[in-house]
Amino acid sequence: MLVHVATPLEVCEQRDRKGLYARARAGLIPQFTGISDPYEPPDDAAVRIDTTMLDVDAACTAVIEWLQAAGYLAP
Repeated sequence: MLVHVATPLEVCEQRDRKGLYARARAGLIPQFTGISDPYEPPDDAAVRIDTTMLDVDAACTAVIEWLQAAGYLAP
């Protein structure tokens, strides 16, 4: 099962505690996805979680509900 955790680049940069995006923008990290390498969202994700709209609990609930609906977990 593929879960796509969809977060806009701007939000990723705001949440970046390690400063990786800033380092990538400065050219210090080559081939950084979304900065110097293109990002291609999956088209075959079973579940898409928009982290700008859902908190952690709601995101987990969405995955668990999908697993239940697909028969992987008992309801």
